[in-house]
Amino acid sequence: MASVYIPVQGTEEEVQVALDQLPHDASDILDILKAEQAPLHLWLIIAREYFKQGKIEQFRQILEEGSGPEIDEYYADVKYERIAILNALGAFHTFLGKVERAPQKEAHFKDATQYYNRASRIDETEPSTWIGKGQLCVAKGELQMASDSFKIVLDEDGNNFPALLGQASVYFLMGEAEQQHKKSLEHYRNALDLYKRALRAYSNCPAAVRLGIAFCRYKLGQVEKARQAFQRVLQLDPQNVDALVALAIMDLQTNEAGGIRRGMEKMKRAFEIYPYCTLALNHLANHYFFTGQHFVVEQLTETALSSSNHGLLKSHAYYNLARSYHSKGDIETAGRYYMASVKEISKPQDFVLPYIGLGQIQLKFGDFKSSLTSFEKVLEVHPENCESLKAIAHIHAKSGETEKAIETFKKVTRIDPKDHQAFVELGELLVESDWAAAMEYLKTARNLLKKAGEDVPVELLNGIGLLHFEKGEFEMAEQSFKEALGDGLWVLIIDGKVGSPMANGSVQYKDQSFFHQLEEEGVPLELHPNKVTTLFNYARLLEEIHDSVRASLFYRFIIFKYPDYIDAYLRLAAIAKQRNNVQLSIELIGDALKIDEKNPNALSRLGSLELQSDETWLTAKEHFRNAKEATKGDAYSLLQLGNWNYYAANRPEKKAPKFEATHREKAMELYQSQVLKQHHSNMFAANGIGILYAEKAKWDVAKELFTQVHEAASGSIFVHMPDVWINLAHVYFAQGHFQQAVKMYQNCLRKFFYNTDATILLYLARTHYEAEQWQDCRKTLLRAIHLAPSNYLLRFNVGVSMQKFSASTLQKTKRTVEEVHRDAAEQAEQQNKQKMEVARQIALAEEARRRAEEQRKFQLERRREEDELKQIKQQEEHFERVKEQWKTSSHIPGKRKDRSKNEDEEGGSEKRRRKGNKRRKDQKTKTQYGEDEEDEYRDEPEAEDDYANLSRDDGDNSERAPDHLLAAAGLEDSDAEDDMVRGHPQSAIERKRRAWSESEDDEPVQRPAAQPSPGANDLSE
Repeated sequence: MASVYIPVQGTEEEVQVALDQLPHDASDILDILKAEQAPLHLWLIIAREYFKQGKIEQFRQILEEGSGPEIDEYYADVKYERIAILNALGAFHTFLGKVERAPQKEAHFKDATQYYNRASRIDETEPSTWIGKGQLCVAKGELQMASDSFKIVLDEDGNNFPALLGQASVYFLMGEAEQQHKKSLEHYRNALDLYKRALRAYSNCPAAVRLGIAFCRYKLGQVEKARQAFQRVLQLDPQNVDALVALAIMDLQTNEAGGIRRGMEKMKRAFEIYPYCTLALNHLANHYFFTGQHFVVEQLTETALSSSNHGLLKSHAYYNLARSYHSKGDIETAGRYYMASVKEISKPQDFVLPYIGLGQIQLKFGDFKSSLTSFEKVLEVHPENCESLKAIAHIHAKSGETEKAIETFKKVTRIDPKDHQAFVELGELLVESDWAAAMEYLKTARNLLKKAGEDVPVELLNGIGLLHFEKGEFEMAEQSFKEALGDGLWVLIIDGKVGSPMANGSVQYKDQSFFHQLEEEGVPLELHPNKVTTLFNYARLLEEIHDSVRASLFYRFIIFKYPDYIDAYLRLAAIAKQRNNVQLSIELIGDALKIDEKNPNALSRLGSLELQSDETWLTAKEHFRNAKEATKGDAYSLLQLGNWNYYAANRPEKKAPKFEATHREKAMELYQSQVLKQHHSNMFAANGIGILYAEKAKWDVAKELFTQVHEAASGSIFVHMPDVWINLAHVYFAQGHFQQAVKMYQNCLRKFFYNTDATILLYLARTHYEAEQWQDCRKTLLRAIHLAPSNYLLRFNVGVSMQKFSASTLQKTKRTVEEVHRDAAEQAEQQNKQKMEVARQIALAEEARRRAEEQRKFQLERRREEDELKQIKQQEEHFERVKEQWKTSSHIPGKRKDRSKNEDEEGGSEKRRRKGNKRRKDQKTKTQYGEDEEDEYRDEPEAEDDYANLSRDDGDNSERAPDHLLAAAGLEDSDAEDDMVRGHPQSAIERKRRAWSESEDDEPVQRPAAQPSPGANDLSE
């Protein structure tokens, strides 16, 4: 049993105090220490023992009494023990400041500073005081001041072990805080050097000192050396939990099955050695979270929270607990723990993950502002975190800030060009503003998924198909819908393998026996829920291309698989109405209302059908009101109520003018003050307002409204508004612009009704009638009779138009002889003008033809001259070859004639040259030395024959290349000899050029004498 002995004052006796049996009340021990004036080192021993036993208050009580003014006065000569007590108190408050929160943190740091200052006043050079001050600065984050404190000690004693460890820890923390990678590595190297110095200074230091070396190695990227250092720590201290946890983390980071298994074994071993190791508990909780054992996660995190006061470790524990509840769907509890995790850290750089979870929870609850703040905290740490950027873009989109959302999503695509989800979101945002860009982004997302080998979601393909559908690209839309749907019954229906009875119209819309029969035959009738919308859109596409039979089959198949799909009932009702089967349409809408009696679309559709009947038009208002209540006053229900009021104002029954005006005012109020207030671009409300203005004869205002609606409706395939075309034509008719009205009626008839609507034909005939175009009126009415042969009103109108035409013909006034002659003269003059214009056009055409022919001849002549130049060049090359053959010939002796003889013959040869020059120009078009003749020269075996042939053509060839012939004959040129004598030797080419120039100079002199008048073949070169 360890004991301390307190000497009794004035005697040699001692009081034994067993350290393991210290009293719970420290006052008893203090009374003994004070009464016996025990040495201060005994105070330290007893206080330290209280601290080891976890009795913190007793520890503090003894040290505070030992540092009181009375003790200072009594033990004034004892410096070291007094300094040791003060430093112990400073270290204690430093520790409390590290684990407590503000403002307690600052209070503890202030107390620690005071104790260290008191110790410095006793002895300024005491190393332990400076080391304590350095530790306090480290705890406060003042690393530079801490470094200065440690350097003061090391300057006095370079091997001071605590100072070396403190300075090393300062460098390590500087490396953690440094943003620049190079400087950070420099700090880690300095820390490693100091840890090595400390180890050399005190080789028997605890094994935990080597942890600093291991961590520095790890930060420097020396993973294997770091592992060896941790293993060395375990060799010296097998129970070292920090080394076990560090090795376990390194094994887990390998992301391999074996490494993860070894890492978890080390974590469990650390947990068994010390069950309250917060770091091990957090990693174990993280492991069990991914295995789905949430109960174990909650137990481990609760233990970690109770065993540590370290903010960062507690933040990790709260985070593990929060995401456990998050994964179980307990959003509220998860949000509270995410918030607790965030509060445990001072800045996002310490631990950023809880901000992500908290932002997701806040976004789930619709707190966009707080969620945006949380994700922005994430971006402070990771500016290019795509998930946070996408969340921020989603928040902007939900808040109506579409431009910011688009720009943020574009940033995501630039950071990660393979993020298909960002392209999808971007495409959906751009659908309304930029169709082409939206299509491009959606297709990019589809291509990315295909390149990655992943399945393209049905929703993405459906979106691409809808964009094609909106632009009227039905074939492309059908391809996308087919790709999204894959194989199924719809393929058999499209291929015509099933559904032939439907094509003959023998099956009613409400009959489902067809599908029961297919089930009995074993035909698969699966329809996955995520494909229902796509199949519905495919059916809408078939409606647009007028394949209502297959479209109705798709709708009925949807109802067969999902009987509560109301939109399918409504589309079948619309098809039935198009076929004038109003009763069936009402029955189908009634089936939809049985599923949901407050469905606004079904109520509005039923009201529209009832409004067209004289018997049920009053009940339609009730349905419109119910639809308005179900949608809390949406634009469509308000618009239908406006239509009802307009219809009531124009009913044929007798009613007071005040009643009619009231309905029109109510309709105007609904259109203008309620519908357009919600949707400023509602074309149907604007059309209704235009009708009301037209009935007030405000034609200009009505025409402006109809024109704007007409332009807006023309840009969308989903908006079919033939009414606005007809209304605009009516306005033109009322203003007397009959030609424009005719064009508008005709365009509407062709675009929307395929020239098969008798009512619009009647409008068109009325316009022709008012324009006194009787024949056109009669033809239009005959077309209408062909479409509606039982409409006797049309036949009566034909009779009226024929009567008016006959009357107008008979009522024409007779013309005088002068008028007839004048008309004939004008007609003759007009014919003469036409003839002159035709003649002028013929002359212009003839001139153009002549110029084209001249241009063609010029081109041909130029091409021929180019060919001749090419032939001349070939001839020169041929003569060069002949010259070489004669030079190499050995059986012909070289003959040299006298210079005088050559001089005598020079005159004759000059005459021949001049005569031949003219013949050469006449014969340039002839291919005398063409390729055939060149081949003959090449094939002849004897050089003498070549010379003989050349001699026979003396009239032509001799002047073309006289120097070549002389050289080939072995004769010398007198001019060449003269040149050699003068010291200016000339080549054969130069002499040939001189001969050509002389012949051309002589030509103007010889031409008038030899040929006075130009002949047919005399062409200038």
